[in-house]
Amino acid sequence: MGFLLTLRRRGISDRAVLRAMDEVPRAQFVEADFTDSAYADHALPIACGQTISQPYVVAYMTEQLALRPHHRVLEIGTGSGYQAAVLSRLAREVVSIERYRTLADAAAKRLSALGYANVEVVAGDGLEGLPARAPFDRIIVTAAAPSVPEVLVAQLGEGGIMLLPVGPQDGTQHIIKLTKSQTGLKRDELIAVRFVPLLPGQAREL
Repeated sequence: MGFLLTLRRRGISDRAVLRAMDEVPRAQFVEADFTDSAYADHALPIACGQTISQPYVVAYMTEQLALRPHHRVLEIGTGSGYQAAVLSRLAREVVSIERYRTLADAAAKRLSALGYANVEVVAGDGLEGLPARAPFDRIIVTAAAPSVPEVLVAQLGEGGIMLLPVGPQDGTQHIIKLTKSQTGLKRDELIAVRFVPLLPGQAREL
């Protein structure tokens, strides 16, 4: 079954999101050994014990962000840079934080080579976010936290949306959608997922 057809059949309907998924060459973001599986609908391993999320989850989270062309997005967990590339097709600016310098450097080089000029990759502690650059219109976290990090919520602008997987590493995780308004935070629990853990600090050896 075709890549986009699979996404449509699983409920992805936003045309801009589908176009972005079609435009970004996923095969360029996976390890060489997995090129043949690049467009299969499942996660794949990348360096540093991390993963590139399955296409459906990338498309689903992107759709839930309801991105507009003027938005500034903060991504926590760059990985191979695939999610950031998809976001870059829909938003004005994407700033992505990666705790593993090996991954951050490789993703920055890959994104630059592929022409994604509105993505900036920062090696650092994702749990701290980038308070000096806040507020952000959208925040997306691509690793699972045991609870919602308040430091990141504080960096979300009014009217903003934050998406992140929440739950124990050995149990059920769900994508949580937080919408910030003058009256506070609206919290919605979305689909069940399985992500690598969101860890504090910047990795030393990698």
